[in-house]
Amino acid sequence: MAKVKEHSTLQQNKQASEMLCPITYAVNKIGGHWKTIILYYLMNGPKRYHELKKSIPAITEKMLVQHLKQLQEDELITKEVLQLKPPVTIYSLTPVGEQLGPILLGMAEWAMKVNPQFQHLMQS
Repeated sequence: MAKVKEHSTLQQNKQASEMLCPITYAVNKIGGHWKTIILYYLMNGPKRYHELKKSIPAITEKMLVQHLKQLQEDELITKEVLQLKPPVTIYSLTPVGEQLGPILLGMAEWAMKVNPQFQHLMQS
């Protein structure tokens, strides 16, 4: 990911928009193709790096590392490295990240209602 100039007009507009609009704030934190998927898989509890990679086979190593780092910076997940041989890295939701659970489940429920491809997942 290219580094964004901190003082660019686009960056200043994004920051101003984030301060004025709660939707923009939320989308900046969880937007993109992979962040919500990563958060969704962490809703079931802490996961090792390779467990996340296995759960999301379409994501590249680079994208997984990048998004995990961004989610950490936004304090939505934590990273714990256990000093074993070999070292084990475990990711989990922070309390703030856990608050996204009902929102992510609501998004999944909405998708199941409006897209016929997911209708078989709806509970009777």
